[in-house]
Amino acid sequence: MNYEESIKELEEIISKLENENLPLKTAQELFERASELSKFAQEELSKTTGKLYLIKKELDSITEEEI
Repeated sequence: MNYEESIKELEEIISKLENENLPLKTAQELFERASELSKFAQEELSKTTGKLYLIKKELDSITEEEI
């Protein structure tokens, strides 16, 4: 699973929770899955942010050396 897939599934779950009259057990299971997906998506964003920060730091270093 990747970030985009997790967000799509999360959106589908949110729609079900908002628009459907679900049994309590089903709603609980969907909520738990949404929580897992949210955590996964946040971790993926954090990883990507960290990688982008390192790339920017390297580019800044290269730019400073050229000056």
